[in-house]
Amino acid sequence: MNNSSQILREMQSLQKTWRQQNFMFTKEQSSRYQELSMLRHAFISYWKEQGLVWSGPSNVGKAKTESAA
Repeated sequence: MNNSSQILREMQSLQKTWRQQNFMFTKEQSSRYQELSMLRHAFISYWKEQGLVWSGPSNVGKAKTESAA
């Protein structure tokens, strides 16, 4: 598995299963979720190191100001 979206999809599938199983994981599911979580954290850490993740304040809803020069 080398794609971050595939990892995320499998994590979401496991979360759905977790809910259906009365909020309990089997040992195999738990270890798989931990493995996927570590892979996801590695992807995000790499993106942050490369400057590919925005970590500043949100600009949603703020008026855009343009100065006429």
